[in-house]
Amino acid sequence: MIRNRIAELASGIALCAVIALAAVMLQWLEEHWTGRPWLEALVIAILIGTAVRTLWTPGPRWAPGIGFSAKTLLEIAVMLLGASISFQAVRDAGLSLVLGIAAVVALAIGASYGLGRVLGLPKRMAVLVACGNSICGNSAIAAVAPVIGARPEDVASAIAFTAILGVVVVLALPLLVPLLDLSPTQYGVLAGLTVYAVPQVLAATVPVGLVSVQLGTLVKLVRVLMLGPVVLALSVLAGRATEGPRSGVPLNRLVPWFILGFLGLALLRSLGAVPEVLLQVAMPAATLLTIIAMAALGLGVDLKVLGRVGGRVTLAVTLSLLVLLAISLGLIRLLGIA
Repeated sequence: MIRNRIAELASGIALCAVIALAAVMLQWLEEHWTGRPWLEALVIAILIGTAVRTLWTPGPRWAPGIGFSAKTLLEIAVMLLGASISFQAVRDAGLSLVLGIAAVVALAIGASYGLGRVLGLPKRMAVLVACGNSICGNSAIAAVAPVIGARPEDVASAIAFTAILGVVVVLALPLLVPLLDLSPTQYGVLAGLTVYAVPQVLAATVPVGLVSVQLGTLVKLVRVLMLGPVVLALSVLAGRATEGPRSGVPLNRLVPWFILGFLGLALLRSLGAVPEVLLQVAMPAATLLTIIAMAALGLGVDLKVLGRVGGRVTLAVTLSLLVLLAISLGLIRLLGIA
């Protein structure tokens, strides 16, 4: 039985793995030539997968492995991401700033979701854009997607347009320092609240100074911590929507297994119970599995559907980012950060 199942999945998983390997190699070449990964392997894998699907539609032989990669491997990757989360950052940031960051994330998710719906995005797409914009870009989209049952087209669109805008933000954000007369401290907080990924925070803050780098990184890490509560809340809401209003539903029915694993690993990491050698394995494994899953999602993308929603997604992501920027500046003023 197990041998038959492995044989059934092997072809599709191997195809996704080859695409993922090509994406990793292209990112390496990109870093070698330009000094930084403007497009991450995760995004490149989606693009390659979509290109392959455009030229060739995988038949029944490939479908089980592609579906397994897009769902189960992505869920395992999300669980392993918990090992990268340490609640130590919360204590380091201070209660007022932590509460402020949580408020910014909550307000930004609500505003982004509302904008997406007003622009005609489907509910799941609006949720992906809102979470990606408000928390940590591609990682948040990848983590939320299996929880809400997002379609491959939705995930590909949200990640592709968010990735492009993320590069624009890194290049443009330092220009706000003279325009808004921001101090290095204020700019560090602003970058941590608005830039999507931790490496992008470094790229956006290094030109301003060490203080901005340190604060930006700290604020970003606290912001990433919000992914756990948000995904948990979405899991419970999705579970209740499926189960209906009945009481007494077991926790493992309301919250998927991989979210419980994510929270468990985050707790163990915070308690110092995860050996360093396991951390060194878990994070590369999570990254690789996510890239393979994105290749699988790309193989399931219908370019006609992607084209129909592209303009609306771009507008939704752009407006959501502007709202996040305004909310973040408001928090800086409210807390009196100088």
